[in-house]
Amino acid sequence: MTVTDALRRATRAELSGLPVEVAPRLLGAELRTFIGPAEVRLRLTEVEAYHGHGTGILPDPGSHARMGRTARNATMWGEPGHLYVYLSHGIHSCVNVVCGPDGQAGGVLLRAGEVVLGADAAATRRGAALPLTRIALRDLARGPGRFGQASGLRHPLHDGIDAISGAERHGARAGLWLREEPVPEVATGPRVGVAGLAGTDAFPWRFWIAGDPTVSAFRWGRGAQAESALGAEGVGLLPC
Repeated sequence: MTVTDALRRATRAELSGLPVEVAPRLLGAELRTFIGPAEVRLRLTEVEAYHGHGTGILPDPGSHARMGRTARNATMWGEPGHLYVYLSHGIHSCVNVVCGPDGQAGGVLLRAGEVVLGADAAATRRGAALPLTRIALRDLARGPGRFGQASGLRHPLHDGIDAISGAERHGARAGLWLREEPVPEVATGPRVGVAGLAGTDAFPWRFWIAGDPTVSAFRWGRGAQAESALGAEGVGLLPC
């Protein structure tokens, strides 16, 4: 491991900024999960920022917390460093790192990663055949649903688990480890599959490691491509 690749435990202070500011710093970090005897380490290669109601200067119509606090999004309003684990399409558990001050909603969706430790455990959770091929290994955590499966974190059991203290929650522990230095090649663009304006260039809040093979494929959300073609006049952007 070189100096630039060195990792250290994340602190709440480092996650207290706006999600759009924190998101690129999570690239190259590791989410480490411990469930039973199995440890899985996922190097983060693709993330998306989401702001809640009243967070930042630009309302985010793509956020689960865009209308305020609900039972579903309550974790997003808590202290930074907890993980918001929600159910997507009634099937997939997706993992977000809560960012921003306590009481101000925000999160960073962990869209894709590389399994750097515990590939067999991740493959078993994904139902992938062993031994893994090179392509199967690449795809283990490629996309938010696969990432959630590989991590072993499940909604609703692990929603709210603390990745800073590492406290156990329903048989699981999680830890977030940041790079000492940011990754050098960060790409940014519209979020994947988000409908309408929230999925256009007006919200270039998806960040990924340029050229990394584990990054998921881009697709437009419902109506987003048409909105993008029309342009988003008068929409301000937050600094990234």
